[in-house]
Amino acid sequence: MIVANPIYDIVFKYLMEDERVARTILSALLKKDVVEVHTRRNEYANQQRDSLSIFRIDFGATIREADGTEQLILIELQKTWLETETLRFRQYLGAQYANKENITGSGRGEHALPMVAVYLLGHKVGDIEEPVVYVNHQVCDYNERPVTKGVPDPFVESLTHNSIIVQIPRLHGRINNRLDKVLSIFDQTRADSHDSQTLNIDADMYGDDTEMQPILHRLVAAAADAEMRHKMNVEDEFFSVLEKRETEIMMQEERLQQQAKKLQQQGEKLQQQDEKLQQKDSELQSMLRKSVMALQSSGMSLETIATTLGQDIETIRKSIS
Repeated sequence: MIVANPIYDIVFKYLMEDERVARTILSALLKKDVVEVHTRRNEYANQQRDSLSIFRIDFGATIREADGTEQLILIELQKTWLETETLRFRQYLGAQYANKENITGSGRGEHALPMVAVYLLGHKVGDIEEPVVYVNHQVCDYNERPVTKGVPDPFVESLTHNSIIVQIPRLHGRINNRLDKVLSIFDQTRADSHDSQTLNIDADMYGDDTEMQPILHRLVAAAADAEMRHKMNVEDEFFSVLEKRETEIMMQEERLQQQAKKLQQQGEKLQQQDEKLQQKDSELQSMLRKSVMALQSSGMSLETIATTLGQDIETIRKSIS
């Protein structure tokens, strides 16, 4: 089965606009039952392209806990194909904390909704080998013992957030659990060797999975849509230009480093020459001092010594001072 590659912003946006698809993907990531999900109006797709190209969608999701209770949370989903500065992610989260629409309650009971940040990264994070990592906050006392009474608390949940980091390049077709199966649609090892805009999917892997079928159908539809393909071409052109620019910047930085290295070597060479000149000058001063003292001990006056040695009288005086 040939499907559109959801690493492209336009395909990913089209995929997540379907509530059933969004619930399936978010449920797998959160490892919870997402009962209801809706895109919040502060959705931000990076239409004004810049050098970092981060695609973001904000969700409000109602999740059902194991005990049957339901809770409304915020999910800040951010996807990037390029290696990007963490500062951009932090700035965006800061903006969401400051957003009054993310506040619930009133008066003294007012607090921010619990937040989960999901990062779909098109690059690897250091030496972390696990394709998906969960960064969860824990409430502890002074002795680092977990605090359970009164937790979770709205005040605590308002000040901290959990994170889920997905390293797409670490997805290598391994399907060991539900999340692996859902994320397999992002596995770039399945990309068509002649067309990076599509993936070759083994439909038999998902034949008995009713929740995965809407995802596949939507990706198949995207692959066959001419307008969608055109927008994917635009993304390819943008990344091609960006890649070329970054390559030029890297080459320029390399040239500057080489020039800096040459200047440093020249500086070291000049310093060595200066040290040699200083050493020679010191040797000449020592020889002059010895000559002056020897001639002076023979009864010769300083004026006569200056004339004999071809030096001015002040130089002679300084040599023995």
